[in-house]
Amino acid sequence: MTGPVVVIGDTLLDRDVEGLVNRLCPDSPVPVLDETTYVDRPGGAGLAAVFAADQGAEVALVTALADDAGGARLTALLTAAGVQVYALPLAGATPEKIRLRARGRVLLRHDRGGPPGVPGEPAEAVLRLIARASAVLVSDYGRGVARQPALRAALAATRAPVVWDPHPRGPSAVPGTHLVTPNESEARELVKPTPGTSRLVSAARGAQGLRRRWRAGAVAVTLGGEGALLCHAGSTPLMVPAPATAEGDTCGAGDRFAATAAVALARGALVSEAVQAAVAEASAYVAGGGVATALPRPVPTVAPVVATGGGERIGAAAAGAVVAEVRAAGGTVVATGGCFDLLHAGHVATLQAARQLGDCLVVCLNSDASVAGLKGADRPVVPQGDRGRLLAALSCVDAVLIFDEPTPHAALSWLRPDIWVKGGDYGGDESLPEAEILRRWGGNTVVVPYLDGRSTTDMIAAARAGRGSGEWPAATVTQPAGGSTVTPSTVEGAR
Repeated sequence: MTGPVVVIGDTLLDRDVEGLVNRLCPDSPVPVLDETTYVDRPGGAGLAAVFAADQGAEVALVTALADDAGGARLTALLTAAGVQVYALPLAGATPEKIRLRARGRVLLRHDRGGPPGVPGEPAEAVLRLIARASAVLVSDYGRGVARQPALRAALAATRAPVVWDPHPRGPSAVPGTHLVTPNESEARELVKPTPGTSRLVSAARGAQGLRRRWRAGAVAVTLGGEGALLCHAGSTPLMVPAPATAEGDTCGAGDRFAATAAVALARGALVSEAVQAAVAEASAYVAGGGVATALPRPVPTVAPVVATGGGERIGAAAAGAVVAEVRAAGGTVVATGGCFDLLHAGHVATLQAARQLGDCLVVCLNSDASVAGLKGADRPVVPQGDRGRLLAALSCVDAVLIFDEPTPHAALSWLRPDIWVKGGDYGGDESLPEAEILRRWGGNTVVVPYLDGRSTTDMIAAARAGRGSGEWPAATVTQPAGGSTVTPSTVEGAR
């Protein structure tokens, strides 16, 4: 593999709610589910990307994310699973699919998020990503990403093998697609079968009709526990049987199939070899318990990765609302981040300078767990709720987003700020991990002057040593390296 496996498509937030049913509702003859736990996971193209990453591939996901808490949660889950997120702006809300379950059985599925929003334009970094991919999987869930004109043009131009997992409400595959992977019902809806034909004949005719209509190299119709039927141009269909019939939850089996095929093609397999590998992997996936057991940790977690709550200016919903309003007005979104344990004058100087660079400032704040992991079990001194409220009370701060990871990578991938700011004397942005993330959407990293002699660590040490405030050195303004006031540069957590 010379480049990443790139997954393109619509991502949904899936939630499985487990509970107990011990009674009926008094005002209606329906069961009452007492929730005991829930698990969030990426759905749609996001799930396919997680499956591809689980097979050891470098995976980048091109998807559309809304400026809401659901979009923030999805980004955190995907980043935790090792997926690089290249997000397009998305009008509207994050689509969610909630399954209410008792004793492993689904009682009800609740969908929310409304009609599909319109995905925004991809950045140049996205188009370059597709051009250097080792394989591309289009995981279409009919919500608009696969219709995006610039993405389709990039797909038509790439030399990488393209796998297209279609949706009846989605567009046709781009001409030249190597492999199309509809399931049996999707194939029947895309190409109407002839009445009275057998299952295999109907699948073969549908596959060949779809292959000719879309000018694809091959079409593999998945047949559930029976395996898959692969049709090439002018050849006898290849029936790839499942190694064993398995009963179980088939949710995500199609994504597992398509992801496995894409990874196999990226590693140089023939289409027939890729389909055989995909059948075997999808069968093992269902036999092993499906999505409930297949996702790698730490994706299936009960605790939210992006913390919310604590005030109207704190949390993913508050940050998303601010960012959406500024973007709609054509403004500049600025973000900064750090622990901000014992907020001091150096922090305030950095925040004030950062706010002057744009039309809003979002502070990405390390949670208590994140601070403890970075600085030791005796930190933070001030809990995240109080730290968030102090920051939100500053006139230069528009919103505070609390995150649990050691770095703000997931938060940045969702916020997509135009400018990422830190204070310090740093030397060049190549050593900054966040700089590469900012390039995904054309953002920039800068540093601003900071007040020398102000450090949280030193403040804590002084307090423990019993020094008074009069023993602090006089604060001086230190310019970034090179003497410029705002310089593309490296970033570290606020001290």
